[in-house]
Amino acid sequence: MTTRTAAPALAASTRVGALRLPLTIWLGILAVLLVASIAAAVSLGPVAISLDVVWRVIGHELGVGDGTGIIGPDRAIVWGIRLPRVLLGAITGTGLALVGAVLQAVLRNPLADPYIIGVTSGASLGAVSVMLIGLAPVAAVSVPTGAFAGAVAAFAAVLALGRTSTVRLILAGVAVAALCEAVTQYLVLTTPDRDVRSALHWTLGGLAGTEWAHLPVATVVTGAAGAWFVTNITRLNALTLGDDTAASLGVDGDQVRRRLVVGCALVTASLVSVTGGIGFVALIVPHTMRLLVGPDHRRLLPVAALAGAVFLVWVDLAARTVNDPDEVPISVITALLGAPFFLYLLRRAHP
Repeated sequence: MTTRTAAPALAASTRVGALRLPLTIWLGILAVLLVASIAAAVSLGPVAISLDVVWRVIGHELGVGDGTGIIGPDRAIVWGIRLPRVLLGAITGTGLALVGAVLQAVLRNPLADPYIIGVTSGASLGAVSVMLIGLAPVAAVSVPTGAFAGAVAAFAAVLALGRTSTVRLILAGVAVAALCEAVTQYLVLTTPDRDVRSALHWTLGGLAGTEWAHLPVATVVTGAAGAWFVTNITRLNALTLGDDTAASLGVDGDQVRRRLVVGCALVTASLVSVTGGIGFVALIVPHTMRLLVGPDHRRLLPVAALAGAVFLVWVDLAARTVNDPDEVPISVITALLGAPFFLYLLRRAHP
C-alpha cells in the first residue's frame, strides 16, 4: 500500500502563515466555542428555548440541579430531542476531521477524504444492504458491521486501482463511490415501501431522529481511534516526508499506513452506521486548520478534532432551521461548502 507520488498541494496548503499561538490557547478557544455552540444549537429551533432553561434541564438530568421551573415540553425538547442530536453531530464532526487529517498524511494526498475516495459510499452500501435483508432484530450489531465491511472493501478497491499516483487514486475513488451509490440506489428503489424510508437515511446523511442509544458506539470508536491516532503522531509526521525519509527515521511506511487506514475505515463505518454519509467535512476542516496551526500533527490533530465538532454542530443547526419547517439533509449543505473547496484544492494540486 505504498503511495509513490508526493503531493505538492499538501505542502502548498500550509503556505499561508500559520498562527503560532500556543497549542493550549488554540484548544482553550475551541473548547469554549464548542460548549457555546452546543448550547446555542440546543436552544435554537422551531421552538426557541432560553439558554437558562437549557442549562437547568441539563443540570437536572445530570443530577446537579433541582429542576425548578422546568416544564415537560422543554425537558422533552432539550433532553429527548435536541441534545443527543447535537452531541452526535459534534462526535461525527470530530471523527470525520480526524479521519481526513490522517488520510491526507498517510496517502500524501491533499484530496484524500473518506467521501471522495469512496469509503463513505462503501460504508453506506454495506449498512443499507444489511438493513434491507431483514436483520433489524440485530441492527445494533449488524448495521455497523455491514458499514465497516463496505468501507474496507471500497477502500481496498480504490487502493488497488489507484495506488500508482494521486490522480489515479482520486479517479478510482470517484469511480468506486459512483458504483457504490448506484448499487445503493438500486437496492432502495427495488425495496418494498415500508423499508425505503429508513434506507434513504443512509443515502442522504443526517442527524434527524437521533436518540441517546445512537451515541455509545460512535463515541467509543471515535474516542479510541482518536487516542490511537495521537500515539502515532510521530509516524504521521514522518510519512508526510515520504517513505524513504520515514524509513530512515525507523518508520515502516507500509505497515503504519495499513494500520492507520483500517482505523480510518473503522471510524468512518461507525459514524456512517448512525448518520449516513456526510461528505466533505474531512476535507474542509483539516485543510483549514492546517492553514491556521501548521502541518505538525501534534498541533493539527487535536485542533482539527475540536474544529470538526464545532463545524458540524453549526452545519446541522443550519440544516434544520434554514428551510423551517422542512429539514435540509446535512449532506446538501456540506456539498455546497465542500465542492468549491475540493475544486480549489484540485486546481492547486494540478494547475
